[in-house]
Amino acid sequence: MAAQTQYAELARQLNSIGALRRSILRLLPPECPSGSAAVLSLLHRHGELRMSRLAELLAIDMSVTSRHVAQAVKGGWIERAPDPHDGRSRILRLTPSGVDMLNGLHERSTEMFARRLKDWSDDEIGQLIGMLARLRESFGDCRTRPATAAPGHPHDTT
Repeated sequence: MAAQTQYAELARQLNSIGALRRSILRLLPPECPSGSAAVLSLLHRHGELRMSRLAELLAIDMSVTSRHVAQAVKGGWIERAPDPHDGRSRILRLTPSGVDMLNGLHERSTEMFARRLKDWSDDEIGQLIGMLARLRESFGDCRTRPATAAPGHPHDTT
């Protein structure tokens, strides 16, 4: 078992990842803010979703989710369709333009990682991927549970 000092250092290192996240967000085109990008990504990963399920996956309020969805609809990246099982609800789905936007976002981030990690070996990158996946699994799916962040440490919603 790791010493408390190692856990404290891990917490500091993970908090500093905020700078990395901001670098990635700077890659987003102005017409596709981070909220829209998160919506596109989740629809791609999970397929068609109701607004309530999307809000749950984003771990944000329904009103904020609605604003993100409205931006993505305005961009032509997603569409709203009647839910065949419940006429009061709408189903959200990616459009071909949304798939194109998402592919462009993935290309940008892949190129950024290739540039920034050019001096890393394939083995090191593989180890990092494995360790990050293991860390995420240790915490379960954080997107489907309410945030329990410590004061002063905002919950990451994207």
